[in-house]
Amino acid sequence: MNSDMDANDDVSSPTPRIFDRYASSSDDESQPPYPSLHSTNRRLDYMIQFLDRNLLPQHTSRSNAFLPEFVAKGGGQGIFKLPDRRALHPNRPPHLEVRPHPLRETQFGRFLKTIASTERQLCAGSESGAVRVWDFKDLYEEGEEEDAAPFRESYALQSNGNGNSAVMCMVGDEGNGVVWSGHRDGRIRGWKMDCESGRFKEGWCWHAHRGPVLSIVFTCYGDLWSGSEGGNIRIWPWEAIENALSLTMEERHMASLLMERSFVDLRSQVAVNGFSSILNSDINCLLSDNIRAKVWSSGYLSFALWDARTRELLKVFNIDGQIENRADFSLVPDFALEDEIKMKVVSSSKKERTQSSFGFFQQSRNAIMGAADAVRRVAAKGGFVDDSRRIEALTITIDGMIWVGCANGLLIQWDGNGNRIQDLQHHPSAVLCLCSFGSQVWAGYASGIVCVMDLEGNKLREWVAHSSPVLKMAIGAGYIYTLAKHGGIRGWNITSPGTLDSILRSELTAKGFLYTRIENLKILTGTWNVGQGRASKGSLESWLRSAVSDVGIIVIGLQEVEMGAGFLAMSAVRETVGRDGSAVGQWWLDMIDETLHDMMGKKLHECRKFERVGSRQLAGMLIAVWVKGNLKPYVGDIDAAAVPCGFGRAIGNKGAVGLRLRVYDRIFCFVNCHFAAHLEAVGRRNADFDHVYRTMTFSRPSNLFSAGAAGASSAVPMLRGANAMGAHSLEGMPELSEADMVIFLGDFNYRLDGVSYDEARDFISQRSFDWLRERDQLRAEMEAGSVFQGMREAVITFAPTYKFDKHVAGLSGYDSGEKRRIPAWCDRILYRDSRQTLGSECSLDCPVVSSVSKYESCMDVTDSDHKPVICIFSVEIAHIDESVRRQEFGDIMRSNEEVRCRLEELYKIPETIVSTNNIILQNQDTSILRITNKCMESNALFEIICQGESTIKDDGQASDHSPRGSFGFPRWLQIR
Repeated sequence: MNSDMDANDDVSSPTPRIFDRYASSSDDESQPPYPSLHSTNRRLDYMIQFLDRNLLPQHTSRSNAFLPEFVAKGGGQGIFKLPDRRALHPNRPPHLEVRPHPLRETQFGRFLKTIASTERQLCAGSESGAVRVWDFKDLYEEGEEEDAAPFRESYALQSNGNGNSAVMCMVGDEGNGVVWSGHRDGRIRGWKMDCESGRFKEGWCWHAHRGPVLSIVFTCYGDLWSGSEGGNIRIWPWEAIENALSLTMEERHMASLLMERSFVDLRSQVAVNGFSSILNSDINCLLSDNIRAKVWSSGYLSFALWDARTRELLKVFNIDGQIENRADFSLVPDFALEDEIKMKVVSSSKKERTQSSFGFFQQSRNAIMGAADAVRRVAAKGGFVDDSRRIEALTITIDGMIWVGCANGLLIQWDGNGNRIQDLQHHPSAVLCLCSFGSQVWAGYASGIVCVMDLEGNKLREWVAHSSPVLKMAIGAGYIYTLAKHGGIRGWNITSPGTLDSILRSELTAKGFLYTRIENLKILTGTWNVGQGRASKGSLESWLRSAVSDVGIIVIGLQEVEMGAGFLAMSAVRETVGRDGSAVGQWWLDMIDETLHDMMGKKLHECRKFERVGSRQLAGMLIAVWVKGNLKPYVGDIDAAAVPCGFGRAIGNKGAVGLRLRVYDRIFCFVNCHFAAHLEAVGRRNADFDHVYRTMTFSRPSNLFSAGAAGASSAVPMLRGANAMGAHSLEGMPELSEADMVIFLGDFNYRLDGVSYDEARDFISQRSFDWLRERDQLRAEMEAGSVFQGMREAVITFAPTYKFDKHVAGLSGYDSGEKRRIPAWCDRILYRDSRQTLGSECSLDCPVVSSVSKYESCMDVTDSDHKPVICIFSVEIAHIDESVRRQEFGDIMRSNEEVRCRLEELYKIPETIVSTNNIILQNQDTSILRITNKCMESNALFEIICQGESTIKDDGQASDHSPRGSFGFPRWLQIR
């Protein structure tokens, strides 16, 4: 058998293979495709919108249409500092938005779990078992779905909705042109493009493990290794893979049977060498060291080092570098044979009664086996391990060093023989993924941060890459791709950090008006302390009818829905077990649902109807959000929160409930509050607000788009700093401070100071509200910067909303009881948007600008001792049209002369001489391939790839070419 490998003989080497694989796959001579008509029209629309906003004198007339506002002092600093929303932050490199952050509610059962790359494609696997593929040559183009780059997707796999077919890991097979995926159901599947349909189709599938396939890798010899639970590692030799791939479509059904019988189980190797500790935990990571022909496998806190050629276990060591001792393997069960053994024991139980000695030992062995199995399974779940040190990721760098990322943020560097070199920590959150390119190491963290280091581990730069954990990384077409837990994928130039970033940032900023879209939205917010009563439908219609028809979002906050010591105690107990709501609260939600449906008309098209999308109740406080049908595709990621402020900060008679949602890719928070009562309790009310603002944490799912979506939200939480744009997440900052717009509504309970009951009644009857406003406790505290710092409230022009006798209409209904409580504006609605100054215009840097068009109470409603209040906000929202921006990004990369020159410099290599271009081996010959770098200034990195082996006939012609998985070398070939 002979083998040939091509190289260039005594000539300057062309661009190395490493750049073929990772540089842009588009041909330099080819012309960029013309943008679609739809894309061109959108650009023109945004340009006209930009000109209208900046050239036409609209601002004066616009401001006259809205109510004057009072602004509290103390904003813009400390915890009330506005989030940085610059579209191109100087501390973060410009990125290619391959797939924008999708709304969580649209992803139930189909969240992307992992990514991998081949020479020409980026592949992603989802919870549904489907595989999605992007061609690198199309990454800058306009797609048809999700504003993502054009992609093709396989059909979802049948899993009965339980996610058993979810993709757990992927690897690209360059040699065979196949993408292999490992699934939760224990199967390995091979995917190849279907030329007729343009979709990826499952071509090969076999049952590889009893448990999920957790990791998968190709070795330098073309073998496919896979890892599963309990330390199970199996190998499929390249010969078996080649045989399966060679089957015709009619014979394809035989591939499954062929592959299931052809694996090598490394348990037998472990048994021979006497190692056992590697069986204690799941194989979450596999890494092929192609430099030394070794394979690394990792459990939770330990590693095993294998010879990729002989498959021999070379070394077992823990995360501290200590070598594990050999143990008596006879006490460790072979779980692959466990079921078979148990069946044999049952079937032969009668015979064993006559062989008591044998039965005793057999039963003892079974008991030991069962105990060991129990210990193993508990350990695999993390019961006996230090979870904070858990191994999460592995990668190998160009200098042959192995880098390990841990759950506590620790990064550990090892040499190729498993000797610990150094450890360092750049960030406290978990390292979830690692990759390397050239002289850089990239780390992705659970905080959404990406950190770039040199080969010594020195931090070059870090930035917030995503608003949720960075799960996986892949390399291709000149980019490092990062997959976030929310499903978004971004590409970061391999030159980052570098001068190319500043060029791209400058060019994209100049073109910002071409991809900036301004949306106009009206939001109705309402607050009502219902005094433990139940309103009639007529009261709800009187409250909401005047404004509901032309708004897109309705937010209702109720207080004192239900009270009483027993109910409050039970509510506190229910909160501890993660349950909220009550029968009375549900009655209110259903009643508002019905009222909105009747008011909007039963024959309206679905896009004009309101749908409740989220709610949260804490004791007597209830908040809910309704969205109009035509707006629903742009609203999602709904989370809820609750903060009790009652006795011991544990009881919900006072406190707040909140909802957070994403609207046109901007974050809105709505908070319904009920603060401490009584005239003299100003300090307690201020403290209640401060406690709510600092501690409100959104996590619990609360959306009702679908039953499944609500369950999915807890699995993919939005991180703090969800829209953070800077180099660091806003750690230590309240979550409310990180929203683009925050609206507080509720019974704040602030009263009037220095006025008697009779004086207040007189001024109210004369509608002389100016004098009363001067005595408003809330306004005085806001003026002093003691509460609601930096927030705005429209000037009040309606009568005080507290306290009234029930079922008495008009201003004559103020409290006539013995206490004769002084009327007050207890029920209020305040807000904060993105404006740094009063005159700030809506833009990508100031993405949410709001004004109040209506702020009034409904004096006709008499069902409570409070009057309901509504406030209508006219909101402008600036967001990026990611499809257009992606095309502009591509135009810059392809046509900007400075960018092209810098990229061409990267593709140049030093003058290099290769000793031969043809290696022919016979029997046990040894051949030398010498590569000489004649340049004294630069280093050259080479990747030698075996694209298969052929038989060389006597006439010198090659035949019987046999490709290998991922371009692996023959197992009989050793490279030293």
